[in-house]
Amino acid sequence: MVQILNEREKQVFKKGESNFVISCDKQSTSGSVSQRACVFCGSRVVLYPIADAVHLVHGPVGCAAYTWDIRGALSSGPELHRHSFSTDLRENEVIFGGEQKLESSILYLIDRYHPKALFVYSTCIIGIIGDDVEAVCKKVAWKTDIPVIPVHSEGFKGTKKDGYKAACAALFRLVGTGAGKKKSGPVINILGEFNLAGESWIIKNYYKQMGIEIQSVMTGDSRIEEIKNAHLTDLNVVQCSGSMLFLAKLMNEKWGIPYIHVSYFGIEDTADALYTVAQFFNELKILDRTKELVVSEVNALAVTLNEYKEKLKGKKAAVYVGGAFKAFSLIKALRRIGMDVVIAGSQTGSREDYEQLRLMCKPGTIILDDSNPLELSGFVRETGAELFIGGVKERPMAMKLGLGFCDHNHERKIPLAGFEGMKNFAKEVYSSVMSPVWKFHPLRKGGVS
Repeated sequence: MVQILNEREKQVFKKGESNFVISCDKQSTSGSVSQRACVFCGSRVVLYPIADAVHLVHGPVGCAAYTWDIRGALSSGPELHRHSFSTDLRENEVIFGGEQKLESSILYLIDRYHPKALFVYSTCIIGIIGDDVEAVCKKVAWKTDIPVIPVHSEGFKGTKKDGYKAACAALFRLVGTGAGKKKSGPVINILGEFNLAGESWIIKNYYKQMGIEIQSVMTGDSRIEEIKNAHLTDLNVVQCSGSMLFLAKLMNEKWGIPYIHVSYFGIEDTADALYTVAQFFNELKILDRTKELVVSEVNALAVTLNEYKEKLKGKKAAVYVGGAFKAFSLIKALRRIGMDVVIAGSQTGSREDYEQLRLMCKPGTIILDDSNPLELSGFVRETGAELFIGGVKERPMAMKLGLGFCDHNHERKIPLAGFEGMKNFAKEVYSSVMSPVWKFHPLRKGGVS
């Protein structure tokens, strides 16, 4: 039996054993070595892929660990987002304030790189010493005529999920400030898509084939000018509800732009996403093109996926990801290739998300909120999982336990979105689970069958 801290008992649930009342949306329990990141990290991973903006971390240089290349977000043009900048606050600024250093840093970066905008991220120490970041940003923006956007992301004031809200609030300052005109025909924004390994390009190509224009992608391979004109659209399509739903709601309140939730991972969810958008516009040409696209892609995949399913049937998987919405798609995709999910959890899921997970999972499945390596490794042993799907923090644990591992977080370099991504995913899962290397692992006792 896996030992759980008393304070975390209501964040762990085994389907079929008790009434489902899971606790979530709370601060991580002290001593649990949570896999969550801080508010600053949450804001940074959302805004980071904006390729023609400078991103400046106002705080000690250590916070810049959450900067350079933390996402596999590709750009089709400028690559300012691949630079890492910090004001590198030290003892002198902590005592006397860092506003002067912040102002001079911003002016230097604007003069050196000529960005379309500059984001300033407040870290924990800024919240403690009380620098007026808002005033400094406003002053420099007036001097330079460049948008300088404060991101109120002091790490201690919440969870990674609060960082998403801080990022959305920063983006909302830009939306509606452009002087562009609405594109002709059906137009959408894609929210919560970060172009990991070029996934935005795959998705945009689907919509192009359907006859739908893209105003902006927030924030994968995005540009400041596109974001400024993001209000000139018919629909917001929210791919990652955890990170971007707040922005969609703000835009709905101010401009009346409707929004829908979709996922581009797995055959079923990708097809549903494309059909849902097509049905929103309800134009016969768009509907016909969408059907033709989906049928063609699914037929091309069917034989390959069935081959993997025959070999992976009955294998067990553990899923622990950042957002629960991603877990929904992963469960469906794993079932499509014959695998059972025995552990399902997330860092930032809501009560409604976990209720949906409960409905999707089989009896005996362990459902977790904000877990830690000790719990995860214990449940992996208890359930006999042979594959772990997570992020960079879980990879070493999986390897030590002798599990196949699939990176479904933002460090990955292989696209997993869309129909093409499903093929890549199935191949990666098969290669990981069925690798002969596991027969040499001391915990696997003869390896996989």
